[in-house]
Amino acid sequence: MRKSLFAIGLLAISYSVQAQILCHVDTNANMYVSEGTLVYSGGGVQTKGTGLLEVHGNVMVVGSGADAFKTIDAGGANKTDGGNIVLKMNTPSSYATSTYGQLYIDGLSQSNVTGVVSKEYRNAKHGDGNFYQQMALPFNNKVLSTLSPELNKTFTDARYSKNEILTWDNATVVSNTLTTASATQVPYGYYMLGSNNNNLDLSTPPGGANAVYTVNGQPFSNLPIANLQNAGNNIDFGPSGTYKNSYNEKYNTYLYDQFEETASPWAGNYGKNIYEFGNPFLTNLDLSAIGYLETTPNGITDGNAINNIWAVQYYPGSVQYTNAGSSFTDPLIMTYDENTHIPVGDVNNLMVKPMGVFIMKLRDNTAQTLNFNTLRRFSNTARPVNTDYNVNAKKAFGKATGTIKQLGVIGLDANGKELGRTYYVVSGHATTGHQTSTATTVQAAAGDNLFVTYEEKQSGGIDPNYQSNYSLYINEANEKDFLGKEILLNSFDYNEPNHIQKIVSYKFEVRENADKIPAGIHQLSSGTGFYYKTANGNVEEIKQDAVIPVNSKTYSLYYGAPDRGSLATKEDNTKTLSRTMVVYNPAVSNYIVRFDKNWKKADIEVYDMSGKLIISKKAVDASKDFVIELDGSVKSSYVVKVVSDKGVIVNTKILK
Repeated sequence: MRKSLFAIGLLAISYSVQAQILCHVDTNANMYVSEGTLVYSGGGVQTKGTGLLEVHGNVMVVGSGADAFKTIDAGGANKTDGGNIVLKMNTPSSYATSTYGQLYIDGLSQSNVTGVVSKEYRNAKHGDGNFYQQMALPFNNKVLSTLSPELNKTFTDARYSKNEILTWDNATVVSNTLTTASATQVPYGYYMLGSNNNNLDLSTPPGGANAVYTVNGQPFSNLPIANLQNAGNNIDFGPSGTYKNSYNEKYNTYLYDQFEETASPWAGNYGKNIYEFGNPFLTNLDLSAIGYLETTPNGITDGNAINNIWAVQYYPGSVQYTNAGSSFTDPLIMTYDENTHIPVGDVNNLMVKPMGVFIMKLRDNTAQTLNFNTLRRFSNTARPVNTDYNVNAKKAFGKATGTIKQLGVIGLDANGKELGRTYYVVSGHATTGHQTSTATTVQAAAGDNLFVTYEEKQSGGIDPNYQSNYSLYINEANEKDFLGKEILLNSFDYNEPNHIQKIVSYKFEVRENADKIPAGIHQLSSGTGFYYKTANGNVEEIKQDAVIPVNSKTYSLYYGAPDRGSLATKEDNTKTLSRTMVVYNPAVSNYIVRFDKNWKKADIEVYDMSGKLIISKKAVDASKDFVIELDGSVKSSYVVKVVSDKGVIVNTKILK
């Protein structure tokens, strides 16, 4: 026997004796679903005329293929203009942390889901000036031109206008231009909406602090399982990504793989096995445990076992900072341990919201599948461990040999707002130092993060061979051979006068096998924990949720207490820490200097191994790459010294 439980405000409903419609909200009736409540309907749902289903909490519709989800007018025809089933944003002025109404439909035939849902929406900008806002459109056969009035801007069909709508093609690794007359086709499509000179700002709708945008469409019921294979498999990106796609665009102008970046940029599987998806549902998606298949004692499973998963990158909209006037949202990243498939990195924010997007990176092209249906979750946190799967529960992580220990460092401004974060991960099977193979690493390159760590050398501290090639957002080391040794944390924000919002404190977050340890606790299951060294040289225990003031550009991090010898011999790397890199560019058959974006001018000196100065350039323009013109026929080694106009020094070696 089906049961229905309703949280009702002002209500006038009737129940059909037929199976198709169990709950009917009639003209002039208002069914109110309170925040924090769950309404369950064991059959179809329908509104008529001005009937309103106002959802501040969660609605779960579970039926059969004969049941229907409908919005009809007074005459019984389909009503398609929205405004009858409304998924509310409960506190629009604080949209990044607001709760919101969610809708779950299961078992109904998609042809019987004709009702139009109105989803209230706000999100952080994904750039400033000319940029593309990235989002999902979880609506069946929604005509794209309807987005213009809903989002308060006019979209066009002209590529490069920043007024067009693009969608990502996983197979061809390109963003295709869609006509506004076309409709959504792929339920889990990844869309990019152009913003020309900030004419699409989804963070500030017209109408004040509590205003919202409203996007209308027919929701999805159950979806086919997505196949994960051949993303970019047949694409040749060319040397350093210099080949062109079908739109005559060089791949290196838009494609970035921060997972392969740390070992072999533009080689191997760089840019391949990447899948970009949008959340196809009007509920959250829980991606925490998609790497392995586990059947609970009650025989329940979510059916996902992506055993070659490497990483998930997603855009929550809450990590945002202003740098020299430019506001943008940093992606958050989870990587998965290859042995246990336990996620590391941003595991505390791993729920993808309705209309949110995410990117998956697989380690190889082995055929995999992704079942979106079983990832739906009303809560905004991952499901508790050791419980059966359903929309309100979670499967447990697989059992590991040893544990994976993670330190998160979170940068906060004066108001306690998060401006960025980085991670240091250790385990008994992790690899210390640079890896030429990417088969097992959980590391991820840092890009333009405000603070980073660097590849470590075996004795501790920064490995100078890779210091100018990449920095790290997620860093890993082996907990045995790197016990008590230094990882250096460097801030690009410290004492930078052009940064409008500044990091004033670091907050520590400690996890073991993805679970936070209790507040105020330092020691992990191994009997030790993480440490940091203060600006005055004192070594302190890192405790869960501790907050310390930022009073130095660099800090030293440790797993296990450092011995006095390692402290005494620590090198001073402060003057050489920068985003400036020296990398080989096959497009010009030479090495180049790629400058830190905060640099204006630089002096460049290149020495051969005898110490002879062979290149000297003064006041080089740092807004573009500088080509180091070496004789390609000569096999030798060189030392490159780059000095900014502020005195920051970058030294690196070129081995030919």
